Amino acid sequence: MSRKAWIVWGAILCAALALAWTRSTVEAPASEAFVARIELNGPIGPAAAEYVTSAIHRATDDGAKAIVLQMDTPGGLLESMRDIIAGILAAKIPVLGYVAPSGARAASAGTYILYACPIAAMAPGTHLGAATPIEMGGRTPMPSPLDSAPSSSKSSDKADTRSGTDAESNKILNDAIATIRSLAQLHGRNAAWAEQAVRGAATLTASEAAAQHVVDFVASDSEALLAQADGRAVHVNGGTLTLALRGLPLHDYPPNWRARFLGIITNPTIAYLLLLAGIYGLILEAFHPGSFYPGVTGGICLLIGLYALQLLPVSYAGLTLMALGVALLLAEVFIPTAGVLGVGGVIAFVLGSIMLFRSDVPGYTVNLGVIAGLGFCAMALLAMLLRLVMRARRTRAFNGKEQMLQDAGELLQAVAAGGEGWARIGGERWRVQSEAALPAGARVRVTGRDGLLLRVTAFQKGEGETS
Repeated sequence: MSRKAWIVWGAILCAALALAWTRSTVEAPASEAFVARIELNGPIGPAAAEYVTSAIHRATDDGAKAIVLQMDTPGGLLESMRDIIAGILAAKIPVLGYVAPSGARAASAGTYILYACPIAAMAPGTHLGAATPIEMGGRTPMPSPLDSAPSSSKSSDKADTRSGTDAESNKILNDAIATIRSLAQLHGRNAAWAEQAVRGAATLTASEAAAQHVVDFVASDSEALLAQADGRAVHVNGGTLTLALRGLPLHDYPPNWRARFLGIITNPTIAYLLLLAGIYGLILEAFHPGSFYPGVTGGICLLIGLYALQLLPVSYAGLTLMALGVALLLAEVFIPTAGVLGVGGVIAFVLGSIMLFRSDVPGYTVNLGVIAGLGFCAMALLAMLLRLVMRARRTRAFNGKEQMLQDAGELLQAVAAGGEGWARIGGERWRVQSEAALPAGARVRVTGRDGLLLRVTAFQKGEGETS
């Protein structure tokens, strides 16, 4: 067998072993009863939704008796939350929602997800609530009490102008209330408090939630969770199931490579840096065509960044401001305006960066330190460019004739007094004329020019020379 064939077979064997090892770390033996554990930490976005739904399917296929969905989240995107809830409701095995460890929270979208679970539990020192939905514009869709009873025609006119916006706000609010109330009624929990969490952003601690029947019980750890859930009857996939979970081992289901990759690129700061790397990579390729590396790298980064942006809550006004800022900075390079375009470009770029992602969605903002650092670098680069421009303006300018008067060269042939000949000056052959006779090879300096004829004189020792 050839060396190349050995390499190919070796690579196939290594890949098979890696796949087998990976599956062995997340799959339990078919003969052993177990409970799967999925950890939902951080903001709820496309990566989290894909991870949870795929992990539920894998755990079901592996024969898990139940799933513990351990949560610590500030909330997140509405569509991703709905995907997770749909996965929980469609699961063929019970999902136990568990807010843990101590200090964790199930805020905003996390409250809806906890209500969707057949069993809801919390660890001591945790809290949930603040489930009011937020509109794209960042305005909380809650009607003001004053709107129901305007005191003057002026307020009535104002209400009329806002009628379209308020109608849309009420749609969002009422839809959210209906969603969480239906989940509460499905599992027999406190629907009235659920409505308060949406309408008034109410919150509860673990003990308060258990006392008001918002959650089923408080459990100190996962083992206590399984023990307290044991024997309870729950609704699962349209039927009723009695849980038998006491003493079963827990098997963790970590995110797969795709979920990890999506989690990285959908981090707002990473997506922001990928977008900038793509833009500046293509700009460098345009300035240095044929180098390929910045163009290829920039193209890949730009495509990944744009893919991440279409998964994230992006403000297109912010994106437009960023593009305008980059365009103004480039215009400053080609059309010097003493910094007017450059300063405007930096301001537009920084403002667009701050506006790029919706700050009202928990966990989806760009690190302000990164924006400040990039803005400072842009200002420093602009100041350096302006300094070079001012230095160039102060430098004595030479046109072609003035520069030629500074040059010296060498005669290629002898020249009689008042005669003409050829000389090499500045690396070029020129027709020259001398008032004095000069031998071939003599060093001469240009003293004047008549079209293509140069007047020269003998080069004296001690004179400076620029050629």
